[in-house]
Amino acid sequence: MKKNKILLFLFLLGSLTAFAQKKVEKWGTFELTLHGPQGGNPFIGISLNAAFKHGNEVYKPEGFYDGSGDYKIRFMPDEEGEWTYITYSNLGTLNGIKGSFICTPPLTGDHGPLSVKNTYHFAYADSTRFIPFGTTIYQWCFQPDSLQQETIQTLKHSPFNKVRFLIIPPYSKEYLKGPDKLNNFPFQRDSSGNWNLSRFNPVYFQNIEKCIKELRSIGVQADVTLFNPYDKGWGFEKMNQPTARRFVKYVVARFAAYRNVWWSLANENSFIKWMTDKDWDNLFQLVEKEDPYHHLRSIHNAGRIYNYTLPWVTHVSLQYYNAVRVFGVTPLLRDIYKKPIVYDEINYEGNISSRWGQLTGKQMTYRFWVAYIGGGYATHGESFVNNPWISIGGKLIGKSPARIAFLKKIVDEAPDLNPIDQYYIMNMAGEPGEYYLIYFGKEKPGDWKFILPKKNLKDGMRFKADIIDTWNMTITPVNKVFEVKKLNNYQFADKDGKSIQLPDKLYMALRIKRINK
Repeated sequence: MKKNKILLFLFLLGSLTAFAQKKVEKWGTFELTLHGPQGGNPFIGISLNAAFKHGNEVYKPEGFYDGSGDYKIRFMPDEEGEWTYITYSNLGTLNGIKGSFICTPPLTGDHGPLSVKNTYHFAYADSTRFIPFGTTIYQWCFQPDSLQQETIQTLKHSPFNKVRFLIIPPYSKEYLKGPDKLNNFPFQRDSSGNWNLSRFNPVYFQNIEKCIKELRSIGVQADVTLFNPYDKGWGFEKMNQPTARRFVKYVVARFAAYRNVWWSLANENSFIKWMTDKDWDNLFQLVEKEDPYHHLRSIHNAGRIYNYTLPWVTHVSLQYYNAVRVFGVTPLLRDIYKKPIVYDEINYEGNISSRWGQLTGKQMTYRFWVAYIGGGYATHGESFVNNPWISIGGKLIGKSPARIAFLKKIVDEAPDLNPIDQYYIMNMAGEPGEYYLIYFGKEKPGDWKFILPKKNLKDGMRFKADIIDTWNMTITPVNKVFEVKKLNNYQFADKDGKSIQLPDKLYMALRIKRINK
């Protein structure tokens, strides 16, 4: 009798454990692992997907081979409650497998994947807005684990909530031998030592996934760059279109179920000269088709700018330095593309010999302010001789990150920044009638008359103002209340003609908020 009770207890314990394993939080990742054949080439000819159903909602993510006979399907549920699934495969042992799991409420701080909001901005699935402050760490996934962890700790205490990085390593002599030698690559070698582009290396991609999940754990978006032109030795960059399509399908099947993923089709795509715009069109459409969750999609340009107006592009990922050296370009780009404008490369703060890595901290900070005051977004990078953050990560040593954090706090507390009178006042953004952020940059206006564009203003509205020193990171309230009345057909001004005395300094800004609502 005692033995039967023990067996019953063990059975119930096992049942409870199995049930516990079938709970996944909303926007988490459910992973189904099936065992199948290892012989032949499991990456070619075996089809596998599953239909996940909740009520009338159905998702059909593709599966992938993860080595050692393991076939996996990953899924990101977006509704609480019970989900059922059934697998479909041309291989009998993988076909028709049914199951279910419970989707529980999202974890604290988890707002889901991102999408475009109000044409020019971003929001999470639960409508919480997201304001990207990016940084670039191209090769951090290829570094030793200790350096990866140092990078994560740096990001946790930085203003940056989006990271751009490569998933195909650039060719480097440092990766050939010594402590930084790479032992794993996207593809496997054949018996002659040549790359077999029909066989992926699951261990390699498991490391990339680890990096994506590390970023997810600290609330940072992973801007995954699929292709790049820096592989002058491995030969991966010259993969033909069928291979490129298999690569895209494999990557999307592995990564799409992580809520923090963005897709960047390439870095400096026009330097991959054997790829035409039509080729990129086809790969974009493939990503769009294969990704059940429709993560954000763009492409980073070099000399030739891709057509960002195309419907499969969600936002503009631009490398065009002059656009953030002067006011007024971002509003123009917004009008042209009708999409969020993300300046993913604006040069880097650093001291290397290449001119693109020689910005001072003040120049980098200035370019960030110009981007955001125009209604766009920007991405940082550091390229110091002895601390190449943009390559390997580690620690930030530049002077701009603290100032970017200061800007981020201001922007986070503001409504969505949109140009207010972009054809005549290029350095002002905010919400007409409620909130104004004015950046003077390299000008020192001295006495600033309290005059605002007329949109949404009425006689008698009252405002308070703060003087912001964007470099020294100070905010000084102005000890005045400003009450406006109509000045002319285009402007309202303080009824008593009041003005604000600004310090005789560069990089000053004003913040103006309505106080009588």
